[in-house]
Amino acid sequence: MVLQKDDNNVHVREGPQQSAAEEHYELESPADADDRDEPVDESWKKQVLSDLNPSIHRNTYTGALLFNICSFILPALYSTLSKLWVANIDASMVVTTDSYTYIGVVVEVINEGLPRAAWLIIGDQSSRSLRSRLQLTHTLILVQSLFGLVLSIAFVAGASTFAKGFVPVEVRAASVTYVRIAAFSSFSSAVEYAVNASTRALDKPDVPLIISSTKFAINIILDLIIISKFHVGGVTPTVNMQASIQLACNLSSAFAGLMYFIYTTSISSKAAVRAELPTGTLYPSWRALIVWGKPGCIFFAESAVRNALYLWLVHGIVSMGSDYATAWGVFTTIRWGLVMVPVQALEATTLTFIGHSWGQFRKSIGITSDDAARPRATYRQIWNIVRWAAYSVTTALIVEVPLCLLMSFFGTRPFARYISGSDTVAKIAAHMWRTIDWCYIFYATSTQLATVLLATRPIWYLYQSLATNIIWVLPWAIVCQTAQLNPNNAWTYNSLVFGGSLVFSLFVILIGDGRWGLRLMQGKGKVGHVRTT
Repeated sequence: MVLQKDDNNVHVREGPQQSAAEEHYELESPADADDRDEPVDESWKKQVLSDLNPSIHRNTYTGALLFNICSFILPALYSTLSKLWVANIDASMVVTTDSYTYIGVVVEVINEGLPRAAWLIIGDQSSRSLRSRLQLTHTLILVQSLFGLVLSIAFVAGASTFAKGFVPVEVRAASVTYVRIAAFSSFSSAVEYAVNASTRALDKPDVPLIISSTKFAINIILDLIIISKFHVGGVTPTVNMQASIQLACNLSSAFAGLMYFIYTTSISSKAAVRAELPTGTLYPSWRALIVWGKPGCIFFAESAVRNALYLWLVHGIVSMGSDYATAWGVFTTIRWGLVMVPVQALEATTLTFIGHSWGQFRKSIGITSDDAARPRATYRQIWNIVRWAAYSVTTALIVEVPLCLLMSFFGTRPFARYISGSDTVAKIAAHMWRTIDWCYIFYATSTQLATVLLATRPIWYLYQSLATNIIWVLPWAIVCQTAQLNPNNAWTYNSLVFGGSLVFSLFVILIGDGRWGLRLMQGKGKVGHVRTT
């Protein structure tokens, strides 16, 4: 490889002496293929077949995807079952359980701050040593735990105010205690999210699976014994009891996953870490925290804007009354439950491998992490980075299109009736789903395409999110607040906000990805400015 520099640009001219790939999923350049008199197209086919070769190893695309599907499906299944059991206790309190979800939305702002930079920072296995990546992981987990603890205390102190904003007036007084119990889910969620994101970037998707499996097993056992129809005699189940069980299980599973991560790391990585830097430390440090600073702040700002608008809209939905609010909660359970599990699993997998490929690209052009180089990338180099998103888009469409059709025509209303125990709620939820179900096919596609920006250029990811939320969501949110809405006409406006934003976002992301690739090929895209420890 030869580097030619002129002013701010670095032009990469590939030659037959280009080094072989360090990882199993980085294949040879077109120049190497030409040396063997093999067509480039044939080389691309071999690359795709190699990437998608069925495997259960966690450092392969298919293996990591399998681990991630198992990790996401268990919480989604429990979320559905918990609403069913609460409906058996008191159907009017199903909407109270949504406060757990809305607390999670607030916590998501800190969870999508520093941890979302894991794919860019920890996922860069080509430029960072294992010791550095582990130290960054330990720093992230510690800082996120402190953030989550502070937020939990704040929720406990403001439980009455929170219930006033996000629980219908019919059950508000009875929901304050539930909110106080659910408040500490902020702490468990922060620990869990930090461990999940960092370990996936370290090619350890088995750690999130341990967390999900532990949580699901303990929750199901305790709920069956205490909360469900089959609970032991002498126990009178309550909604607050269900919240206490859920909190205890969340805390237990988060720390079980953390301990498993520490244990497996100490065994499998001990020799490698010592070989890299015998006297180095793996303890959290201020210097390691600084590494997270810039990309973490970008993701925090993006999440804060997006979730603030979402909670503003939810507050208006709650004011529509208990039936409408419960229907929205059931709709959300369907939307973010089993239907979106493939999308979430594909996203986590794609982020991991794009992070690896981006690090390899940066290393291949011979720059250090602090350089501000602007390389002129080839089509093949761009493909090496984005191919993971292409695989995930294809898979998402194959799964989500028939799933959405089945839910619309056959599954939504009986499913909503089963969860809520109310025909009225089921009718409203079914109408919500049929109105914008097709929009989630756009969402499945845009989520995978957005990983390209999220794992390589955080600032561009922020720009595309702000474009969607400011140009589309904010104006419609204002309309929803000023219009005279009631349960009969509210969904007309809300569907335009939620469904329309998914469609609009896809086109924005397509523009963002296209511009990202074009600038890299023109030698105008920044590749450096990611600090090292």
